[in-house]
Amino acid sequence: MPEKLHPNVEKVAAALREHGVTGEIVVFDEATPTAATAAAQLGCEVGAIANSLIFDADGAPLLVLTSGAHRVDTGLIAETVGAAKVRRAAPDFVRAATGQVIGGVAPLGHPAPIRTLVDVWLDRHEVVWAAAGHPHTVFPTSFTELVRVTGGTPAEVER
Repeated sequence: MPEKLHPNVEKVAAALREHGVTGEIVVFDEATPTAATAAAQLGCEVGAIANSLIFDADGAPLLVLTSGAHRVDTGLIAETVGAAKVRRAAPDFVRAATGQVIGGVAPLGHPAPIRTLVDVWLDRHEVVWAAAGHPHTVFPTSFTELVRVTGGTPAEVER
């Protein structure tokens, strides 16, 4: 890892240490804003990428950690969390909720806890890769660890 990391990545690294996560943050030369680009860089299946997607659920942020092989069904998510309306959040909403930019949103290291759903399909992979606060960074984890460190709820996110 480079000596000086982006401040968002430093926050994520601190949160990982605080939660006892031992996986090391990987820094790429180029951004990996999609599951496909991250999987190609890492040499893993797209489904092993945990996309961190922020949704606006009746005005409150909702983080859905979904397998890169899935498209989130917002109707299913609304039913799951009891929201009248769930929609993809605008970039400014994402930044306000996470302190991070789309393409690099980590599962943790946010200014305040965010209600989180974790795609049960991620449990099919021994190692899952999640963004580490910047589009150039990821870290290895597992489904079980993601649920633990985020306080998330395992859920189906695609019908």
